[in-house]
Amino acid sequence: MAFDGRLLAGLGVLVAVVESGSFAGAGEALGLTPSGVSRAVARLEARIGARLFDRTPRAVALTDEGRRFHARVMPLLADLEDAADAGEAAVPVRGRLRIALDPWFARLVLPPNLPAFLAAHPDVALELSVRHRLGEPAAEGFDAAVRFGGPEPSGLTARKLLETLVLTCAAPSYLATHGTPRLPQDLEQHECLMARDPVTGRPSPWTFRRRGEGIVVEASGRLMLDDPATRLAACVAGAGIAQIFALGTERLLASGDLVQILPAWAEERLPLYAYYPSRPLPPATVRAFLDFVTGGGRQPARLITHDRPAACPDGQDG
Repeated sequence: MAFDGRLLAGLGVLVAVVESGSFAGAGEALGLTPSGVSRAVARLEARIGARLFDRTPRAVALTDEGRRFHARVMPLLADLEDAADAGEAAVPVRGRLRIALDPWFARLVLPPNLPAFLAAHPDVALELSVRHRLGEPAAEGFDAAVRFGGPEPSGLTARKLLETLVLTCAAPSYLATHGTPRLPQDLEQHECLMARDPVTGRPSPWTFRRRGEGIVVEASGRLMLDDPATRLAACVAGAGIAQIFALGTERLLASGDLVQILPAWAEERLPLYAYYPSRPLPPATVRAFLDFVTGGGRQPARLITHDRPAACPDGQDG
């Protein structure tokens, strides 16, 4: 059987489906649609002449042939990854790196960690640009883009870096004046700090999850802020209630400048994705930066903490 890049891509999709347990989960991990994953699996099945998965509306499971094939290719893929890592280590990490960054990540998460990255890579010069939309980073001369949210359609490779919880927070001064919401629906009676979705142009929905149950609240307020750092500062000042990411707000929560409300409903998570020109592996300098973000490099552990909701304040209902 002749080897080509499409075969390797198909094997990657196979592994992603097995690890995630679904085509949708594999698509999220790889930056593909479920139908794109299905087509890749179909091509691989046609290539090897065997059905790899049994598909039902509720589950995807390997067939007997699929289990045997998966068991055979996993050691080969591990050897390829080891070879790639060894080759990457031999490539010097140097030069100018241009990254387009999500505003929240750029202003509230990355800056405290930049000295560690620069110290670890003295031959790298970083040029960071804040962008509210993905756009076309390659056409604009960027080496990669980093954004919160699900994978966006593009001709780029999408790599999931991490996830963070979405928290609902307010300043102590706001809660002392207006009271503490006990249920998500109570927010409809409060001043909420709104954000505009850069893709749809509409106010971002306020979603809450508890034990797998999800609801969307019709939040509203007189302040609409498209800059996350400004929205966070307004929240700390007592202007209203805001939905923010746990990643980047640890110190404000620990100091008491912000109070998390409705913690029992704080199971909503948002992923952080990296985008770079499609290829099996990103260039050495881009890979060094992405590994740094996800914990493969040397950076404070808080950058990749798996955030958990805080305990309920006294007297607050779950």
